[in-house]
Amino acid sequence: MKNFRFVLFLVLLATTSLEINAQTCKPSGGIRGRKPPPGECNRENNSDCCVQGKFYTTYTCSPPVTGDTKATLTINSFQKGGDGGGPSECDNQYHSDDTPVVALSTGWYKGGDRCHKYITINGNGRSVKAMVVDECDSTMGCDGDHDYQPPCPNNIVDASKAVWKALGVSEDNWGDLDITWSE
Repeated sequence: MKNFRFVLFLVLLATTSLEINAQTCKPSGGIRGRKPPPGECNRENNSDCCVQGKFYTTYTCSPPVTGDTKATLTINSFQKGGDGGGPSECDNQYHSDDTPVVALSTGWYKGGDRCHKYITINGNGRSVKAMVVDECDSTMGCDGDHDYQPPCPNNIVDASKAVWKALGVSEDNWGDLDITWSE
């Protein structure tokens, strides 16, 4: 009987450890920053440009999605010529900054499975629905395809100005905001 309890304890311990490990998102690697050619990094919305030689962590995953997934809201222009770079990944189109749209970090984007689906964003005591139209690439960056910006962290909801306005955040506080989101 003691052996059975001990074996049962080990099985429960192993199962719990596997479950915890399955819910963690660890870096998948990294890239070294390259200095952008003159005029090639769009600084709209105070976007960061890659720094020559700086190490940037990359991810292929994001934290688990829950009923209220914790994230960082950042600001992005989805318009042509904006700091978002090229057209949106979901539909190869540009979107007005007056439309509530978002890009999700690579893991949450799920290879496009969330394209054109609405998520609810909660922050600043308010909520807003926004459509997923793009990926905030956590796997690559510091190149022309990514407007010479670093890879996205793995917990980003990159939102249009319309989302920030709907949350009632004053323009001088746009940039980073702790939020939760749900499907």
